[in-house]
Amino acid sequence: MRWISIILLALSICSCQALKPVIGNKAGTSTTQRSSQPQFIENISTSPYAVKSSIKPFKSTNNIVSNTFSMEGNSPVIITPIQFKYAILMDVPVEALNNLKLFSFIDDWYGTPYRFGGSTKDGIDCSAFSGSLMTNVFGVGLPRMAKDQYNVCEHVKRDNLEEGDLVFFHTTRKGISHVGVYLGNNKFVHASLNYGVTISDLTDSYYSRTFRGGGRTRQGNSTASGN
Repeated sequence: MRWISIILLALSICSCQALKPVIGNKAGTSTTQRSSQPQFIENISTSPYAVKSSIKPFKSTNNIVSNTFSMEGNSPVIITPIQFKYAILMDVPVEALNNLKLFSFIDDWYGTPYRFGGSTKDGIDCSAFSGSLMTNVFGVGLPRMAKDQYNVCEHVKRDNLEEGDLVFFHTTRKGISHVGVYLGNNKFVHASLNYGVTISDLTDSYYSRTFRGGGRTRQGNSTASGN
């Protein structure tokens, strides 16, 4: 009877082990239960693919999407993608570019190829571009030719140039032959022969050598293009 009892006890133990559920994946390996998203202080969770910010996007009235950053107290400073882009191109603080109408116009034309006598997106020359910019951004009409634009401006020295002033160059033997619009930090926008509408630097050797002077348009100048 003693041996029978021992045998029954052994069978009972084996039966319990065989009936325990086995947790595993399809390949037969064991797994452990883990949280799908780790939780940290105050229930702030992280993701390897995105970072959530409390800064909400702001949409301005001219359909330019931007972010609003609080710089001082509760006073918001609105920064647009165009400001970021041209701050990099001009190497200036992004807050310095506050004429969105100017840089939106430049961005719309940027890269347009040069074409002598042209005035459209298919091709434009320097005086047509500067005249169009001054009319659409600053409301000032200019003559069609660069030399005539120079003649209707108040002449200013390079050290006194301000945003919106014209910059003139003597690239041929025929006097004023090229014009652009000054932006700041020695940068100006123009329709160049090689690159089309682009931003260049007055300190570059070619432009420094051929620079003739700056021109400030008289307020109220209504000289129409072609007159």
